[in-house]
Amino acid sequence: MAVTVVLLSGHSLVAHAADGKDPLLAYDARIAGDDARTRIVIDFDREPTFVVHYIAKPERVVVDLPATAFGFPGEKLRARGLFRDVRYGTMDEGSARIVLTATKPVKLVMAKTEVDEQGKGYRLVLDAEMVPAKQFDELVKAQSWQPSDTAAAVGPVEPVEKAAPGDFLVAVDAGHGGIDTGAIATDTKIPEKEVTLAFAKALADRLNREPGIKAFLTRSDDAFLSLSERVTIARQNHAGLFISLHADTLKQKDIRGATVYTISDRASDKLAADLADRENLSDQIAGKEAAAEPPEVADILLDLTRRETQAFSISMARSVIGSFDGQVGLINNPHRHAGFRVLQAPDVPSILLELGFLSNRDDEKLLLDEAWRTKITDLLADAVKRYRASTLANGG
Repeated sequence: MAVTVVLLSGHSLVAHAADGKDPLLAYDARIAGDDARTRIVIDFDREPTFVVHYIAKPERVVVDLPATAFGFPGEKLRARGLFRDVRYGTMDEGSARIVLTATKPVKLVMAKTEVDEQGKGYRLVLDAEMVPAKQFDELVKAQSWQPSDTAAAVGPVEPVEKAAPGDFLVAVDAGHGGIDTGAIATDTKIPEKEVTLAFAKALADRLNREPGIKAFLTRSDDAFLSLSERVTIARQNHAGLFISLHADTLKQKDIRGATVYTISDRASDKLAADLADRENLSDQIAGKEAAAEPPEVADILLDLTRRETQAFSISMARSVIGSFDGQVGLINNPHRHAGFRVLQAPDVPSILLELGFLSNRDDEKLLLDEAWRTKITDLLADAVKRYRASTLANGG
């Protein structure tokens, strides 16, 4: 039977199958996510078979389908998140194709069909995550363009950091970077992004001298990372702990000392709420559109996994405060909490450590002092060791 549509128009399409059978009907679709993770869901009247391929220059994900009629409005799959262009349409009388042009190297970590709970048919679920360029190149080289590619093309992202069995992995996150300078020091005018990177490198080096602990950096140079990218890097590398380092400024110049923050839907106080609001603006500073999480992810953040992770995060916060007590100045009520997006990994215990305030001249001097940096990293290493020992003792 003849094909009656234009290839890959990105609009509602009608196709006729070569064997005379009615084509699949894709009757609805949706896309959600951000520049680190994006999910696409397409609803079909019957179960579709599919094959996944990758194409380079530019990076694209190709999903081949049987003859399919696309019956949903084009705006349902308007490009967003990891994808700058989404096209779909008929290839020939027996096949159709979806082409996802990415903003950066990506991989489908999940590609599967599910039965619709309301009995309307099936849905195709595609979950994409950013990957290092080298891993994307390997995906392109390894594929053979055979139906078996579907199984080979999806699954967890290969960790960048290789760890020995039993190693405790710590993601050390230098706050801000690139176009997002963060706070500016009162006297020296040094940007927060430089202070945090110096501390992050020192802490990672210190932790890597500890047997059984391996630390890695979310950024190792003056690069911008979105908040979601930072979280995703930690999760992809199977971190057992995430430490985000910051050195903010306040209008009240007399406030000084370290603070440890954990995530919470409700802020512990106005200072914590204001700080979370400022930190969560990081993506907007770089012109990134704030993107809602896919509904399935939002549900995960409310389940038992999140509550258990929060408990571990609080345990780590207490370990840091215990290590600092009597050694490093702390603000009043040094453990606080608020809705920090960089702490939102549902399965990685996470803390945000405010090392001090660049708005306070005394703190500024300490933050730029190499000897004080060494002292802080030693104390943090002790806190990580005690936290790890505690989790192991409790079966974690």
